[in-house]
This record gives sequence, structure tokens and C-alpha cells, in this order.
Amino acid sequence: MTQAALKDHVAIITGAGQGIGQGIALALAKKGVRVVAVGRTLEKCQTTCDAISAQTGLDCMALESDVSRLESLESVVEKTVARFGRIDILVNNAVATSIGPLLKQDLQQVQMAFQTGPMASLKLMQLCHPHLKVRGGSIINMASSAAKRWDMSNYGVYAAEKDAIRALTRAAASEWGADNIRANNILPHAKSPALEKWIKHRPAEAEQFVKSIPLGRIGDCEKDIGDFVALLCCPESSYISGQSIALDGGQAYMN
Repeated sequence: MTQAALKDHVAIITGAGQGIGQGIALALAKKGVRVVAVGRTLEKCQTTCDAISAQTGLDCMALESDVSRLESLESVVEKTVARFGRIDILVNNAVATSIGPLLKQDLQQVQMAFQTGPMASLKLMQLCHPHLKVRGGSIINMASSAAKRWDMSNYGVYAAEKDAIRALTRAAASEWGADNIRANNILPHAKSPALEKWIKHRPAEAEQFVKSIPLGRIGDCEKDIGDFVALLCCPESSYISGQSIALDGGQAYMN
């Protein structure tokens, strides 16, 4: 994969202020992609853009947007097109979730999880569709192997949210393939702030979790996740669509 393959492409990445979203933003920028870093905290997104500018010299735009406010997403797309004139890649990474026993689930939190997950992902996919089909584009959605756990206790809502995203991705691949738009899911494990928070609150479970990874480590947000996303957006991956790919060191059994 050469840098020229994605040079001057434009990517919208939600949740780009930290963690996996930031890692993907940095990896794509190093391949020549102009990044629109979207997140709830403008300062964090600007930090990502500053890092991109320092490391690549490329223009980058930071946008403040809470994806749970679906009406705000139209502005994200409009500002992206106004600044860069095109959209080639959409990465739906931002999400809120609710982990815990079903009997203790607050339905407002559950609603928020679905609002920021499958609903926001679908809304951005719809808004970006007319721009992605101009030159052919790529959609990358974040799913999870949580639904593949042998014990689903405490992860029912999270798994349902992520599997809904997987279904939307598969439908987009089927419906929009004729428009030369590819859609794929990745199921990542990486050293993100969200994972670190989970490890802090569930240390015993986290210890067993790491032991269950055949490669014996948790992935790096840029090198293990971002670089693969860049590859998935390249012409070399032009026949890959509708797939769910676990980037987890061999942990998940995807059947």
C-alpha cells in the first residue's frame, strides 16, 4: 500500500479526539488522507488535528458534534464538503454504551446507547451516501465481539447495540455495492481510554480477558487498528465489503 493510493481523499471520523478514533485518524493522515476529526470535545479533536499537522503537514478540520443529536450531523457533512469538496471515507467510531445486568438497565441509558450507536451511524451513512458514490467510497463501522462471548451476562445491551451496527453495515454493502460503496465492520481491541476505564473497574475480568488473547497483548490504536483501517480503504481491498473483521489478536471466533 502506497501513500499515493489515498492521497487527497477525505475522511470523516467520529470519536476522533482520543483512543481508536484518534489512532485511525493518524494512520489515515499518514497515507495522505485529509481528516475531519469529529467529537463532543472540540479541544480533543483539535489535539488530534494538531498531531496530524505536525506529523504530516496535511490540513485537518476539528468539529464539535454530539452524535446523539442526530440533527447536528447534517452540519458535519455540510462543513466537510464546504472545506474539502468531497467525502471518500466514513468511520463511525463514537458511541455511548450501557454495561450491566438486564434488570438494572436504565432505559434512558439504553436509548442513548442506540442513539449514539446504530442510529447515528445510519444517519451519517445516509448523509454521506451521495458524496461517497461520486468516486466510490468506504464505510468503516465499529462493532464488537461481545455478542460472541460464551457468557453474555452484563453485556446484553452493548452486544445488541453493536450487532445492530453490524446488520446495518451488511445491508449497506448489499444495497450500495452498485454505487461502488463498500461497507465493513471492524471489531477492535486496543489500548483506548474506554478500555483502560473498564480495566480499572473490572480488574479481575480484565486479567482473564488479556490471558484469552492468543497473541498475548492488547492492540495499539494506530499501529494495530488504524493501519488496518487504512488498508481496508485502499484499492488493494476493493473486493472486500460486508465483512466483520476482528482485530483482537485472535481472540474472537467469528462464525
